[in-house]
Order: sequence, then C-alpha cells, then structure tokens
Amino acid sequence: MEKWFNVGKIVNTHGISGEVRVISRTDFQEERYKKGNTLYLFKEESGEPIELKIASHRTHKNFDLLTFENYTNINMVEPLKGGILKVTEDQLNQLPEGEYYFHQIIGCTVYTDEGEGIGKIREILTPGANDVWVVKGKGGKDILIPYIDAIVKSVDVEAKKIIITPMEGLLD
Repeated sequence: MEKWFNVGKIVNTHGISGEVRVISRTDFQEERYKKGNTLYLFKEESGEPIELKIASHRTHKNFDLLTFENYTNINMVEPLKGGILKVTEDQLNQLPEGEYYFHQIIGCTVYTDEGEGIGKIREILTPGANDVWVVKGKGGKDILIPYIDAIVKSVDVEAKKIIITPMEGLLD
C-alpha cells in the first residue's frame, strides 16, 4: 500500500491561464515544485488521486503558484480547488544526518539515558528556534521535550527509539 505525504493544498485559482494558488506544507518548495515533477491531487469526493505534472512554479505573496501540464485555463483548474497535493515516500528528499521528517519521529518511544520509559511522541510543535516533541507520558500528561543536543542524545527511527538526558524539571 502506497504511503502519501502532504505537500500543499490548492486554495484557489489565480488569473485565467490555469494557475492555482497553493498553501505549502513542505520545506522544499523549489525542489518539490520543479518543472516536470509529479504531484498527486486528492479530493474528498474522488477515491483515486489525480496525477499532475508541474509546468511552472513561482511565488506570489505567501502562496506558491503552480501550473500543470494540459491544464491551460481557469475552467480546467477550477475543479482542483480544495484538493490536497501529495507525494509518495520514494519522492521524499534524503535529509542530512541528524534531521528527520515528522512522520519518522511521531510514534517513537522516548527513554531516559538511565532506561526509564517516558512515553510516545504524538505531536511535534515548531514554535521557533527548535522543534518541541510532545510526549504522552504516564498518567496521560503531556511532556514537552525540546529537540536540542543538550537533551536528545540518540534517535533511532528504525527502532522507533529516542534516548534523552532530561534537564532538571523536564519530567516533573
């Protein structure tokens, strides 16, 4: 079964020549929206994804503007509005050492460097300088773990295991 990853949502058309406005959910716009790349459009009412090949990409205000091959006017792209653009797992970029996709981290179990189980990561927050992992701890309480070198000692996404050295007060 194919695994899909969200890269953006078509929120509107732009002009009359088949351009669409996309709110991106990817950190790799230039790579993801390169001319000739393939994206897959998912709409609630249709079961099968629509394959779209990128003809052009540019940015305007806070949007990525895309055109697709064989979609040459507003009437052709109007039905695409509201659709979610996705890629397959094999289309994901290789990340540098020490960087991970959210889907690789969510679901990992966190342990202290002394072997104590903390809980599973259920969400990742991106408030600013570093990500914060939200762990569902014992008793249902959320524990917030900043993704910084001083705390996170090892990440093994294959084993779904993360080792931390908790700073004072982190687990209280």
